[in-house]
Amino acid sequence: MHIIHTGFRQAVPLYFHYKTMNILSPDILMIVIGIAGVIIIVMAVVIAQLHRKINRFISGSTSIGLDDSITNIKHSIGELEAFRIEMEKYLTEVENRLKRSVQSVHTVRFNPFKGNGSGGNQSFATAFLDEQGNGVVLSSLYSRDHVSIFSKPIAGGASEYELSEEETVATHEAKNKLKRA
Repeated sequence: MHIIHTGFRQAVPLYFHYKTMNILSPDILMIVIGIAGVIIIVMAVVIAQLHRKINRFISGSTSIGLDDSITNIKHSIGELEAFRIEMEKYLTEVENRLKRSVQSVHTVRFNPFKGNGSGGNQSFATAFLDEQGNGVVLSSLYSRDHVSIFSKPIAGGASEYELSEEETVATHEAKNKLKRA
């Protein structure tokens, strides 16, 4: 037994046995080697997976190496950006054309000859309007002897020609459908 002086009043005994200090016993050594082997196997699997991913990344193109693949990807991104810009222009044009197309239609059926009942509700007034309220109203007056069809232009929801009551209702209802849409 050795005694170590620590500067305190009492000396602290230090028990030192060589058998308790043997940390490299055969059991511990086998455990350490086993753990190291498992770590090496796991690392080999991870490296193999990364190698496979890189090969799959590179093989998707005609490139030789990683630098060529990155250059090809940059080129593809540039092409996609140009396509996006072209598509935005096209969609803007389509949207402008749609604004000028018929967006609302309303039909009013009526009997122009209320007194004697000839014709029934075979007559109609139909308004066709675009987004700005421009378009046309078509009217048809039906009788047993003949059919008359009239067309009046509509600009901003109104016509420069006098509209019948049914034509006014058809135009007004078509404008209301535009507001709800």
